[in-house]
Amino acid sequence: MRKVQDYYFKKAKKEKYPARSVFKLEEVQKKYRLFRRGDAVLDLGCHPGSWSLYASAVVGPSGAVVGVDLQETSREPRDGGSPIYWICEDITEPDLIARVRRIRPGYKTVISDIAPQTTGNRWADHQQSMRLVRKSLEIAEILLHDKGNFLCKIFQGEDMPEFIDELKQRFAFVKVIKPQSSRKESREVFALGMEYKKTPHQHEEMRDLS
Repeated sequence: MRKVQDYYFKKAKKEKYPARSVFKLEEVQKKYRLFRRGDAVLDLGCHPGSWSLYASAVVGPSGAVVGVDLQETSREPRDGGSPIYWICEDITEPDLIARVRRIRPGYKTVISDIAPQTTGNRWADHQQSMRLVRKSLEIAEILLHDKGNFLCKIFQGEDMPEFIDELKQRFAFVKVIKPQSSRKESREVFALGMEYKKTPHQHEEMRDLS
């Protein structure tokens, strides 16, 4: 297993990404096409910036990426990539939605690699993960376009099945994914929801903001 981790670490360094986590997103993107050229992507928990850099390269100069994290993040996009707007803020802050909407009123995809500070207590870590996951979904429901996509990291535990059921009510396609580059002993998985089913009321709100 150590050889696998060394492989992804070295690969990230070679490709000039700040973290190996980029390959988790790359694997999902190549299989499911979460975002395309010209799309706007919101990256929650973006630090140190690998996911935002990768998304920027995929969506290209006509797209946009917004990265949000508690830690200050600032990296220039790759050549040919979209602009990246870095916001240093807690995702639970009430003014975050307004700040993000000033850049783009709506987004094709919301991605989240947020994880809590782990304590070693599985139950407590799972509960903290669920709190962040639910907040990420709440933000996605406000900002996603109709038929938009959502991807979030989640620690496996007793409340995960209920959350997956909630996703199934909101998205046409839902999948739980364990990327190859994830550590095999890790309890992290990624919940994917595709083709968000926006309500008529939400449609009206988006039109008013356009």
